[in-house]
Amino acid sequence: MTSRGSKATARPSSEARAVARTQTLIKGTDGTGTVRRTVLPGGLRIVTETLPSVRSATFGIWAHVGSRDETPSLNGATHYLEHLLFKGTSRRSALDISSALDAVGGEMNAFTAKEYTCYYARVLDTDLPLAIDVVCDMLTGSRILEEDVDVERGAILEEIAMTEDDPGDCVHDLFAHTMFGDNPLGRPVLGTVDTVNALTADRIRRFYRKHYDPTHLVVACAGNVDHAKVVRQVRAAFEKAGALRDSAAQPIDPRSGRRSLRTAGRVELLARRTEQAHVVLGMPGLARTDDRRWALGVLNTALGGGMSSRLFQEVREKRGMAYSVYSYTSGFADCGLFGVYAGCRPSQVHDVLKICRDELDHVAEHGLSDDEIGRAVGQLRGSTVLGLEDTGALMNRIGKSELCWGEQMSVDDMLARIAEVTPDEVRSVARAVLGQRPSLSVIGPLKDKQASRLHDAVA
Repeated sequence: MTSRGSKATARPSSEARAVARTQTLIKGTDGTGTVRRTVLPGGLRIVTETLPSVRSATFGIWAHVGSRDETPSLNGATHYLEHLLFKGTSRRSALDISSALDAVGGEMNAFTAKEYTCYYARVLDTDLPLAIDVVCDMLTGSRILEEDVDVERGAILEEIAMTEDDPGDCVHDLFAHTMFGDNPLGRPVLGTVDTVNALTADRIRRFYRKHYDPTHLVVACAGNVDHAKVVRQVRAAFEKAGALRDSAAQPIDPRSGRRSLRTAGRVELLARRTEQAHVVLGMPGLARTDDRRWALGVLNTALGGGMSSRLFQEVREKRGMAYSVYSYTSGFADCGLFGVYAGCRPSQVHDVLKICRDELDHVAEHGLSDDEIGRAVGQLRGSTVLGLEDTGALMNRIGKSELCWGEQMSVDDMLARIAEVTPDEVRSVARAVLGQRPSLSVIGPLKDKQASRLHDAVA
C-alpha cells in the first residue's frame, strides 16, 4: 500500500505558513526504514529514510529540471549547469568543495537526466553536517563565472566526444531521436557541440535562477540519520543563503500530461566504422505513472532482463550472434519507451533483428508462459531488494519518488505489488506495447544494400 504525503497543491492556513510541516510517510520497524517528510516555509521538501544499523549517510538534492525543459538553443544547459555548480560559490572555491569531501573520505557527484538533476554526497554518518553544508552551498550560492563557463566548456565537449566514441551508448541517444524527433525528449542530455559552444554565462545564470528555486527542489537523505537534525541543518543552510524568502511558497507539482508518439516504422542509421553494429528496436512504452508499469516490468524481465530471458537465450545462448542483448523500459511523466538492444557483427545484423522481431511478435500474440512470468516476478523482486542495499540507492529512491510521484512506497509494498502481477496483466500489456509497429536505430559500418534492408525489420 502506498503511503501518500500531503498534496503539493494544498496550501496551509496563514497561521501555519511560517511553520514546517512534518509527516511520517512510512513507519519502519524499530526505527529502521522510517521515511519522514518535511515541507519548509518557502516550499523546500526534505525526505529522509533512517537506517540506524549503518555507519554511512547519503545526502542529495534533486532539482525538478532536465533536458526536456530546454529550448533548442539551450540544449545541454542543464548538464552544463550541473558541471558549473562544482566550480565554486561565494564561500568556497572549486578546490574547497572537492577538498572538503576528500578530507573525510566522502564521495561526491551529480547526474543529469531528461526530467531531473541530482547532486549528492556519501559520507560517514558523523560527517553528514559537512556534506549538508557543502551541497546546500553549491545549490544556493553558485557564482557561475564567465571564466568557469569557458573552462568547463572544454570538459563538456570532451564528454560529448567520449560518448560519441562509445556506439553502444550513443545508439540510445539515436533511438530517443528516432522515437521523439526534434523535441526536448529526443535531444541528447549533453547537448551538441554547436549548442554547447553557443551557451553563455548569462544564459546559464538565467536558467539557474529560473529552475533552482526551493519550490523546484527536493532534499533526500538516507542512512544513520536523524530527521529533525537534517531538517534543522538544511533549513539553516538555505536561510543563510537567503533562499527561503517567500514563506507562503509551495512545492511545484510532479510533471503530468499526455504525449502521443507517432513514430511507427521509423529507421535511423548512423554510419560509423565500428567493429559491431549496435541496434535498438523498440516502440512507445508506458508513462511512469501508468498502473500497468508493474506488469511491464515483469514482461521486460522475462523478455530481456537476464540470462534466462527469451532474447538472451535465443540470440546469444542458442546462436551466439551477440555478446550483449537485452530489453529495457524508460518511463517519463507522460510517455515511455520500450527497447531491445543488441551488439553484433554487421554481417549478422539482419538475422539478429529478425530473431528479436519474431520474439516480440510472438509474445505480443501469444504472451508468456506462467513459468516464465513466475520466474520473472521472483527475479524482479530479488533485484529490487538487492538494488537497495546501500544508502545511495535508498536516497535515490526516496528523492526520485518525492520529485516524480509526490509519494513514497515502502520496499515491502513494492515487493507485494510486483507479486500481485497476474499472467493476464502481463499478457495484456504485452499486446498493448509489443503489438505496436516498432522503430529502429542502428550505428555501424553497414553498406548501402544492408542499410536499405533495415526497413524490413519494422515493416
